[in-house]
Amino acid sequence: MILEVSNLNKTYPNGVMALRGVSFNLNKGETLAVVGESGCGKSTLAKALMKIEEPELGEITYAKESIKDLSIKKLSHKIQMIFQDPHSSLNPRKKLIDLIREPLMIQGMLSRQQVDDKIRKILNLIGFNEESLKKYPHMFSGGQKQRICIARALVVDPEILICDEPVSALDLSIQAQVLNLLKDIQSDKNLSYIFISHDLSVVKFISQRIMVMYLGEVVEIGSTKEIFENPQHPYTQLLLQSIPQIGQKPTNVQLKSDELPLNTVELKGCGFYSRCPYSRDKCKNEKPQFENNVRCYYPLRNHDSKN
Repeated sequence: MILEVSNLNKTYPNGVMALRGVSFNLNKGETLAVVGESGCGKSTLAKALMKIEEPELGEITYAKESIKDLSIKKLSHKIQMIFQDPHSSLNPRKKLIDLIREPLMIQGMLSRQQVDDKIRKILNLIGFNEESLKKYPHMFSGGQKQRICIARALVVDPEILICDEPVSALDLSIQAQVLNLLKDIQSDKNLSYIFISHDLSVVKFISQRIMVMYLGEVVEIGSTKEIFENPQHPYTQLLLQSIPQIGQKPTNVQLKSDELPLNTVELKGCGFYSRCPYSRDKCKNEKPQFENNVRCYYPLRNHDSKN
């Protein structure tokens, strides 16, 4: 286990409860996907892991050391992040060589020759030649820009890469290229990924485990195979219903209400209560604990209607 998150809570000044008791772990060399609707806390979680946001409660441990005890500089040497929009992530006034060199210069632990050697290696990894080093960001395509963002993250040799919707701004054909590159790099370097996405087809392709979030809570965790073939939380099933399945019967989980609960209110019971077709009074009045990888009193394994 390379990363452990325990009981993470984050409330913004406007009252939005972005994270409510989030706990999970990340193993060496695996990809954990984080999925859920917009506003469920995915990006806040990523920012907390990078110390961009400070949770008011909970613990984040990297290699058995609390990140509270690590400086931003030291943490960024171990955990890096790739953002959604490659176009706004790169300084348009800097050449490629300066963009890739910058993270190494910030770390300040290598000689100029060592920096140049690492740049050449990372260029080869992302499929660029040395002539590309003289170009500015506007001279690259969207897919190439995302490769540059990946190179900037990898050049400091992190052990964990947080990917926040890294392919959602790209065309489908380019998405496949970037995803294959990420898988190849992971295999080569034994990296661990936290992969945030709303695209479940992408998640199915790249992840080994999936964590489902709803209103700032983790409602289900399981292997990718388990989640796709045998989801237990009604909300997970609802997410999967949005994926067209050729040759399969449509699932029959129907929302009781389309109205989302307020994310500024402390949850007395289950956050999915008002929308869940299986909810009962107990769900409204008592918060379910996270047991057997699901936060639900009546998981789908108990419902004949699932079949």
